[in-house]
Amino acid sequence: MFHATLWMIGALTSFCLMAIGARELNGEIGVFQILFFRSIVGLLVLLPILSLSSFASNALSKKGRFSFPKRIKLHVVRNLFHFAGQYGWFLGIGLLPLATVFAIEFTVPFWTIIISYLFLKESITVKKVIAVFLGILGVIVIVQPSLDVAHYASLIVLGAAICYAFSHVATKSLSNTESPITIIFMMCLIQAPLGLLLFIEGWTAPVGIQWLWLVIIGITALSAHYCMTKAMQYAEVTFVVTMDMFRLPLISIIGVLLYAEHFSVALVIGMLLIVGGNSLNIYSRKKDKGSIAR
Repeated sequence: MFHATLWMIGALTSFCLMAIGARELNGEIGVFQILFFRSIVGLLVLLPILSLSSFASNALSKKGRFSFPKRIKLHVVRNLFHFAGQYGWFLGIGLLPLATVFAIEFTVPFWTIIISYLFLKESITVKKVIAVFLGILGVIVIVQPSLDVAHYASLIVLGAAICYAFSHVATKSLSNTESPITIIFMMCLIQAPLGLLLFIEGWTAPVGIQWLWLVIIGITALSAHYCMTKAMQYAEVTFVVTMDMFRLPLISIIGVLLYAEHFSVALVIGMLLIVGGNSLNIYSRKKDKGSIAR
């Protein structure tokens, strides 16, 4: 459990640094350009790793090796949704308080439940339905639908969360035939030209510390997911997901200290509803696994 905790501290740090980087670059470099550099940095980090791993391929399990992707079309679909989710998330970081963006992002498990039920025919229980209801209610409390521009931004982040959910469902399907390193490599490979095509006319030459933030975003995008994967090797998924919820109070503190953001009662209530729904979903999954094991 100690090792899992250390890896999750790394994941939490990575997610927060990525959000800070996005906020620092807001208004200076376009989102599509940030996403392009994010993928390029990812490729520059992954290529040496893939080269080294090829020399040690015999020591790696089949699932740990990079292999030529078997389902190109699903990779493309996954990354279209993931790219759209990333765009909405980075856009939201520049328009909303950090805590609001992270709170809405935490609805991804609820949309994943719905999408998995519709497309993968996974079972849905009463507890899952209640969890989804609490999550949606939490979003309504936070967003407070109106004509305000800030609330349009909230809807953009909500759309990003739904795109992430589609991406997660596709990832789950891909994991049956592809190794994690293949999925991550294809993510960078597909999304780099997407970002390039969408920002090519609005190029802004990065200067000074902007380069540092672009590199930080690219590295932390990889390290966050790597750290979570490593944490799952040392502890149950439920422990990892529960620790991941600490992102909410952590990013809230960062928002207050660095950007003078304020808590609202609606945000706190919404966050509690979303965390409550996530906790119920985690408990339900753990209990279901326990009953199957018995």
